[in-house]
Amino acid sequence: MAKKTRPVEQAKRISRMLAESMGYEHLETAFEKEATGMYLRVYLDKPGGITLDDCEAFHRAVMPLFEKIDYDFLEVCSAGLDRPIRNERDAEKAAGQMVEVKLFRAQDGRKEFTGILLRLDADAWVVQTAQGEKRFLRKEVALMRRSVDLSMLEETGTYQEEERHE
Repeated sequence: MAKKTRPVEQAKRISRMLAESMGYEHLETAFEKEATGMYLRVYLDKPGGITLDDCEAFHRAVMPLFEKIDYDFLEVCSAGLDRPIRNERDAEKAAGQMVEVKLFRAQDGRKEFTGILLRLDADAWVVQTAQGEKRFLRKEVALMRRSVDLSMLEETGTYQEEERHE
């Protein structure tokens, strides 16, 4: 039996070109193995955020272009508010916002920090924490992502309304 190939570079090229032609920002195309099979996931963004209609339109347009690519399931996704910050482009978008930093090894007795992302230097993330400005070497950071504050939902009464109806 011949081994199946998964040409990720071809999928990235196709999805990037299509996303640009449709006015979306192509963030990532990835093959991800799960118990149910091989998922081909395309992550998109646009000013104001990606909607379900955007995902559906892209899905319909990209399916015929992926005919010769081997995968079990195709998902077109919004990147989400709490997506990892991985590169310079992500860092530029997140600069000035609250972030969570998770380290591989403890620094100052801790593996997790929160603060305002100031910038990404050549070798380190620079974050303004409660303890002052800290530099985290790229190779030491397991995960960096925006810190999502859900307290505004409590202020609008969303949680209280749900609790009353239970």
